[in-house]
Amino acid sequence: MIVTRNIPLIRNYRFSPRLLPSHFNTSRFYHSPQALPRGLLHRKVHTSNSIAPVPRILVTGSLGQLGSGLVRLLREKYGDENVVASDIRKPREQNLGYGPFVYADVLNYQQLESLVVDFHIDWIVHLSAILSAVGEKNPAQALAVNVNGFQNVLDLAKIHGLRIFSPSTIGVFGPSTPKDNTPDLTIQRPNTIYGITKVHMELMGEYYHEKYGVDFRSVRYPGIISADTQPGGGTTDYAVEIFHEALKTGNYQCFLSKDTALPMMYLPDCLKGTVQLLEAPSEQLTQRTYNMAAVSFTPAEIADEIRAHIPGFNVTYSPDFRQAIADSWPRSFDDSKARLDWNWKHDYDTSSMVQDMLTRLRPHYTIPKVSSVVC
Repeated sequence: MIVTRNIPLIRNYRFSPRLLPSHFNTSRFYHSPQALPRGLLHRKVHTSNSIAPVPRILVTGSLGQLGSGLVRLLREKYGDENVVASDIRKPREQNLGYGPFVYADVLNYQQLESLVVDFHIDWIVHLSAILSAVGEKNPAQALAVNVNGFQNVLDLAKIHGLRIFSPSTIGVFGPSTPKDNTPDLTIQRPNTIYGITKVHMELMGEYYHEKYGVDFRSVRYPGIISADTQPGGGTTDYAVEIFHEALKTGNYQCFLSKDTALPMMYLPDCLKGTVQLLEAPSEQLTQRTYNMAAVSFTPAEIADEIRAHIPGFNVTYSPDFRQAIADSWPRSFDDSKARLDWNWKHDYDTSSMVQDMLTRLRPHYTIPKVSSVVC
């Protein structure tokens, strides 16, 4: 079917105010309909089996590891003007492509509500969060952003009838959680402030769904590996850093021990699964939070895969405070519910992920000359 919806367009994200007052109205930035070329007033969107309005989506934290790629994917699918990217820092043009960008502090409820109303938002993809390693250094900031920021979004979803997606994490599990094939429903006793705030998020989302009918959805991400952005302060970030250092210097000092197995996922799979859950009919969902898995490996195993492409790549191991965090997490996920309820399936195994990462990153570096292999 072809769906047509009137859409007020705004200028591309080059409009980026430092701070929006509570009375901010984005309508003053809209193009005049009379000034638009014929054909831009209506967007035709193909849907597979039914007529439905094109959703207008607000993405918070859009400049993080997941946000830029997810914004681009959603804009390809729903149209540039229907996906509003937001963050608290200035974007580079190549980060997000074309489409609206606004400054948005998730701790400012009035500002968020103005955006929801002025942009006619239907879905919020809430990515703003303080991650595990950074959160341990600043627990107060993690509590403020991860708890209060999410509460603002949750209340907006209740008041305005929004669909809300906010990712959870492997970090919701702790030392007493089963380590292998960890199920969706199990012991959740995290020992990091990040994990604690994400357990709170899961439970509050489910509570608002049961009590108020809020369409809350979440997946527990494993470690995410991306060629598009730099590491953002997570315990699994070694699995991104190791590629950059392999290409830049031929040496890497890993902050986890060589035999620390953790579940991981390549960013294209992560984005695909996220959109699948966002779009899934609510009646197909038997729960509101799902495990989502792809592969598991150790630092030594990923180093060996890289050496197949860069012989002589040298890795040493110097565990720091992040080792204790990693030791408390599962080694693998059971994501059978996600595969059953909304047809989740990953595309990349470890070998294909490594090959693609190196292919994408290699143009940015000169291949190092290394002379020895350290196992």
